[in-house]
Amino acid sequence: MSSNSCVLHPNLLQVENLSGGPGTEAVFENLSFSWPPGLSWIMGDEGTGKTSLLRILGGALRPFSGSVHVSPGGVFWADLSHSTHDHLTVQACWDNLQSQYPLWRSDLLEALCQALDMERHRHKRLEMLSTGSRRKVTLIAALVSGATLTLLDQPFASLDSSSVRIVKDFLSEVADQKNRVWIVADYEVPEDLQLSSLLKLETR
Repeated sequence: MSSNSCVLHPNLLQVENLSGGPGTEAVFENLSFSWPPGLSWIMGDEGTGKTSLLRILGGALRPFSGSVHVSPGGVFWADLSHSTHDHLTVQACWDNLQSQYPLWRSDLLEALCQALDMERHRHKRLEMLSTGSRRKVTLIAALVSGATLTLLDQPFASLDSSSVRIVKDFLSEVADQKNRVWIVADYEVPEDLQLSSLLKLETR
């Protein structure tokens, strides 16, 4: 594993000697890294632990060892891909998540719902949606949550080109925020996005 950080601001998120993985074997070990405000990226091939690291940062997965230090203000992490969510409508998912985030922006949700063509799906169950539309449910919630730390796992996967452009434009606008951290995990970094830090995960 290797890491490369370009720290521009005081850090809002830090991990120390972190080891973890999705099962009983660690896919990364003794990771120490600090994330400054703005837009950051976690990059790596399949099996390097990108999603596992996001789940640990989001509190959905316990690390094998090490510590995570997050500034106050809440952490957004959600995974609506599992079948246990199939019976929920899009609106019910948003309502459930809104109750967890006091700085949730309903006005921005309405704007993104229109821009990403999700208005017509609001009262459909998740099981009725395409993979791309289902991903948009989580994406919109992440972008409007108002959390200090927002975690996005492969946000462009299964999206049409218009939606990819809209999400990229949004990330470009938040890239220089001084009081929030946006972390994206994906295989590659788009050349047209300015990053505050980059963490590269490699196969052990």
